Amino acid sequence: MKHRRKRTMLGVLSAALVCSSVLAYPAHFTAYGAVTANPVISREVPAYSTAGTGAATSGNDKFYYSFWNATAPDYLAYDLSAVPEAQRKSVTLVWYNATGQFDYTILNGSPNGMPSDYTVEVNSAPGGTYPEEGWEVRATVTGNTLHSRQHVVDMTGCNWIRLHVTGSDGKEGGYISINMDVHTTAEGVSDSWIFYGDSITACGMMNCYGTGFAEYVHQIDSTYYPIQENGGIGGIRSVEGAANMERWLEAFPGKYVSIAYGTNDAWGNQTGAAQYYANTASMVEQVLATGKIPVVPRIPYATEPGVGDNLAAYNAMVDKIYENYPDVVKGPDFEAYFREHPELLSADGVHPSEQGYDGMRQLWAQTMYDAVYKTGDTPVAGDLNQDGACTVADVVLLQKWLMGAGTLTNWQAAELTGDGVIDSADLCILRRMLTNQ
Repeated sequence: MKHRRKRTMLGVLSAALVCSSVLAYPAHFTAYGAVTANPVISREVPAYSTAGTGAATSGNDKFYYSFWNATAPDYLAYDLSAVPEAQRKSVTLVWYNATGQFDYTILNGSPNGMPSDYTVEVNSAPGGTYPEEGWEVRATVTGNTLHSRQHVVDMTGCNWIRLHVTGSDGKEGGYISINMDVHTTAEGVSDSWIFYGDSITACGMMNCYGTGFAEYVHQIDSTYYPIQENGGIGGIRSVEGAANMERWLEAFPGKYVSIAYGTNDAWGNQTGAAQYYANTASMVEQVLATGKIPVVPRIPYATEPGVGDNLAAYNAMVDKIYENYPDVVKGPDFEAYFREHPELLSADGVHPSEQGYDGMRQLWAQTMYDAVYKTGDTPVAGDLNQDGACTVADVVLLQKWLMGAGTLTNWQAAELTGDGVIDSADLCILRRMLTNQ
């Protein structure tokens, strides 16, 4: 990002007046640092359904390849009374359907056992016996077209939570097939991810086949077990992603958003590198506008000439995204990975093999662990002196610089308004950040 600088005494002296009118951070502001763990608290707790407890326990066992199967209307309820109360005051309920398309309305997909109409409900009844009455609705969804969803739920004073499905695949009497987890978010929604992309994402980032991203992160550091949604759609390009991103983000309460398009754009040079950049930049900006953190990997290497011959131009655009949007987290370099391991590609020279997909998930987990989970390994907004924290010293440094004294080596941390100008408005936000700490 190119930036303009305003060093004026007037700007510094007026900062206090400007600050008095600032009530919130700009939409692009993202504070990096250690991820607060949101571990699963529903694994193998007592589960209930009209389809029977045997079917219900398939929804929260340790195997994502087993599912709660039922016919709408039906419910899947968990008794969380044995979970410490502090861990279940605020939770995120997430359900997963195994169909391959994240949004079946895109590219003529079709639903497959996906809840379309449902409520999320809680109950304060004591644990041990399923309560028939006393359920309170916390969220209502109608006309859902997505194969997974997250809901942040206030469970204060409650022991039970359930997903009450009244329609599946758009109709009563429809088939239901899901897994459902409940994660503690008592300290806020932090370790929550969605991976938008094409068929490589759709096939690679499922959690029901092989070891998933969340499990690999957990293997690296048992403190964490991420909430993970697979937002992949086969055949999709960046243009469709950009057109639907706002709508998708409205249904995602989490924090990290992977944007992994490009293979179909490059295949036959359908989109053109410049337009691919514009689409990806639009998606990044839409993510930032919601206060979430965009993650962009490099497009995978392909031996298929229709993709491979255009890949350099498209990945140059990914590098341009990194340069122009410093808030973007760099995802895995899949071009380098598959170039070094072409044996992990399938016969079509584009899609990874089963072993390749597993390698992708491992690389995702390790790259993200290094980039966002490790304390101090990611940039901290407002950390001008690069000491790992935003403090009064950073305010003093920026103030001196605006007055014409000193040097800003980490200017990205000072540009807090997103307007490309470092001035009194950035100083105001920096002061406000410290005030709210």
